[in-house]
Amino acid sequence: MSRSTFELYEDRSENWRWRLVHDNGNIIADSGEGYATKQKAEQGIESVKANAADADVVVAD
Repeated sequence: MSRSTFELYEDRSENWRWRLVHDNGNIIADSGEGYATKQKAEQGIESVKANAADADVVVAD
């Protein structure tokens, strides 16, 4: 069972953004920048969902 939800919203500049929110209200991740269309933001969500589960962890220098 998932403990988080993707929220899709339009910002003040009328760009579409997403954020991944834990059930406790903490923001786990966000799109970082706006998308021109809702469809592009949804594609961004799908990309994260498809790629994040198997992503490696790298410690930055």
